[in-house]
Amino acid sequence: MAQPVRMGVTLPVPPDAQATLRLAEWAEVEGFDAVWFADTGELDALTLAAAVALRTQRVRIGIAVVPVYTRTPAVLAATIATLAQLAPGRIVLGLGASSHLMIEGWHGLKLEKPLTRVKETTLIVRQALKGETTSFTGTTVRSNGYRLAQPPKAPVPIVLAGLRANMLEMAAEVGDGVAINLFPQKALPKIMEHIRIGAARAGKRVEDLEIVCRHQIVVTGNPAQARETLRKRFAPYFATPVYNRYLAWCGYEEAAQTIDAGWKAKDRAQTAGGLSDEIIDQIAIVGSAEHCQARVRELIRGGVTTPIVACPSPDPKEFQATHDAFRPANFPL
Repeated sequence: MAQPVRMGVTLPVPPDAQATLRLAEWAEVEGFDAVWFADTGELDALTLAAAVALRTQRVRIGIAVVPVYTRTPAVLAATIATLAQLAPGRIVLGLGASSHLMIEGWHGLKLEKPLTRVKETTLIVRQALKGETTSFTGTTVRSNGYRLAQPPKAPVPIVLAGLRANMLEMAAEVGDGVAINLFPQKALPKIMEHIRIGAARAGKRVEDLEIVCRHQIVVTGNPAQARETLRKRFAPYFATPVYNRYLAWCGYEEAAQTIDAGWKAKDRAQTAGGLSDEIIDQIAIVGSAEHCQARVRELIRGGVTTPIVACPSPDPKEFQATHDAFRPANFPL
């Protein structure tokens, strides 16, 4: 069945748990379809998701994405089953490999065999969420004899994060959807083609998959300042090996080389300087409400079914203006 377009809002609002709950309640009242957590370590996404589940009645609650290295498959299954009791039929689980910065730097773990780890974790978690006793021994993870006492009554969709070709294709083949992130807009057709290839392997249509994307958006009268905020925010991401190779794969090889060289030299100016205004405007959406709305509509036409507003601006007025621009009353789908 073809996926509907669903408009979402990004949570949490770091580092404030109460602000997160207020934004979730506001999003539900305003008619947004979903709230989506980014599990990036500033606030624990899964803990807050439980709080949001108890403070809302209707919105879907998605996590895009939980790194597969930081929680075992059994822990993930137990957590999602708990959330599914608190918000029946409203939970969406996103899984991904994350990056070297988070997995090796923050957590002190090895980011090894990411495609296999994501796939095998998904298979175990799905087995457990169906109420089956786990029986899986893979290359990267294993689980045997684990069974949920009360599995979710409604199926929990699992979306998988993908960047380049192999992961995108596996995500479409194995997942119920694909989460994409921080891509230059001109690379979307290439991304969707690999999703189409993966879906076909499993006998699925790309239209049947939920395509989730968190869009970095700032509605502002000062685009130059917003670009500088985004440049500083993006530079550490695109300096990590995973995202650096991704930027090159998307067609910006020279920029990726500049960022990599600057990061290795510990030259912040060179690192950030690799992200030109043109690249920032390809990856992020900055400007008037009308401009930002038009860009998101282009991405929806390109295949994104679940656009999620993420406003990185520290300015409360820009933050509110960005979310206001995508209220269903102002942005009918």
